[in-house]
Amino acid sequence: MFKRHIFHKFDQWTGQNEHKPLILRGARQVGKTTAVTLWSSRFDQYVYLNLELQEDKNLFENIQNFNDRLEAIFFTRNLTRKHHKTLIFLDEIQNSPQAVADLRYFYEKAKDLYVIAAGSLLESLIDRHISFPVGRVKYLMMRPLSFQEYLEATEESAASEMLTKIPVPDFSHDRLLRLFHRFTLIGGMPEIIRVYHETKDLVQLKTLYESLIVSYLDDVEKYASNASQTGIIRHIIQNSFYEAGSRISFQGFGKSNYRSREAGEAFAILEKTMLLQLIYPTTQTHLPGMPDRKKSPKLQLLDTGLVNHFAGLQKELLQIDNLDHVFKGKIAEHIVGQELLAAQDSVLYKLEFWVREKKQSNAEIDFIIRRDENLIPVEVKSGAAGRLRSLHQFMDQAPHPYALRIYGDILRIDRVKTIKGKPFYLLNLPYYLAGQIHQYADWFIEEIKHLK
Repeated sequence: MFKRHIFHKFDQWTGQNEHKPLILRGARQVGKTTAVTLWSSRFDQYVYLNLELQEDKNLFENIQNFNDRLEAIFFTRNLTRKHHKTLIFLDEIQNSPQAVADLRYFYEKAKDLYVIAAGSLLESLIDRHISFPVGRVKYLMMRPLSFQEYLEATEESAASEMLTKIPVPDFSHDRLLRLFHRFTLIGGMPEIIRVYHETKDLVQLKTLYESLIVSYLDDVEKYASNASQTGIIRHIIQNSFYEAGSRISFQGFGKSNYRSREAGEAFAILEKTMLLQLIYPTTQTHLPGMPDRKKSPKLQLLDTGLVNHFAGLQKELLQIDNLDHVFKGKIAEHIVGQELLAAQDSVLYKLEFWVREKKQSNAEIDFIIRRDENLIPVEVKSGAAGRLRSLHQFMDQAPHPYALRIYGDILRIDRVKTIKGKPFYLLNLPYYLAGQIHQYADWFIEEIKHLK
């Protein structure tokens, strides 16, 4: 068990005058239960209810009155409510519609209690038969460990401290890059990181990766509406690892005969389980930068370590010193996307990228971030700045002079001209700083303003 950065968000939640029940969302096995249990030490009393267990579920389903249900919860745990600061964690809450409905009453009738709810399949079931109390709950997203959390979990405290320094010292580059390569190899799933830290044995991780994917496949029947959809979802899970970081087509995905509509519906379900995210492009270089859902999306999976294992890329990653050379640069792009997601706790946050699709003049930027009322392009690749043709095309249209490139070299700022001669500034950010991209973008913009 190790600390997670989400603890800070938990602390902020408890400090609010009106602490609405907190819905903790996230995919299976990202560490939700472990995080809440570890953080519960801040309370006088901790009540853990697993609503997959019939005994705990009966507390909600067999007792008619909310006050009686609440009294029964304390009684069965041999606890008293008065004069104690109590945290109640309702795990796998999707198994009890009454428990979901009770979130409203926890907010209205039991304001002295702190309530967190979570459910691995909650995102797929919420639209079917469970209605959340609108306006009476707060949402928070939890994802696999970020690189900085990985450093802290593996007791690399000096390296973790370096990530907080802006700008990061050049002397720390080689070690941070090596550590980031290892993080990219194994990924951010908590159990994988724990076992690797204890054993330093990559072979032992094989069964853990496979048990994770088996658990996801076993869950399919719980959120598929029929046997046909079960087959489609299983097919998508098994084939998604080979398409990670790529633009995809629903029609015939994974060399199947599935039609666009049925595959699209299955992808939508998997998005709700947080196992993957479909990233749609924008064609705009200025706000609002609306995504164009008529264009094909890119596929972002839950965890790069899972991608590496099931796509057979681990040996290649062990032998290479430039992530941009692995899987045609898709692994570098994928781990950067994972870091961008890990830096956000909003359930609404989506990755973005940019395209320009014209005859004989296609261009694509890996990611777009929003900063200082601007859409700032982010390329993930090595090579000379003057060869970043898509970036040049974006900057020719952009109303600002700021661009970012994430790569395997040291932190630096370049002054560049597009092919058409427009000057702009390029922040070159090492891979290991991808999780701090928003802080560095703000620093970069201020540095350029001081130069003018």
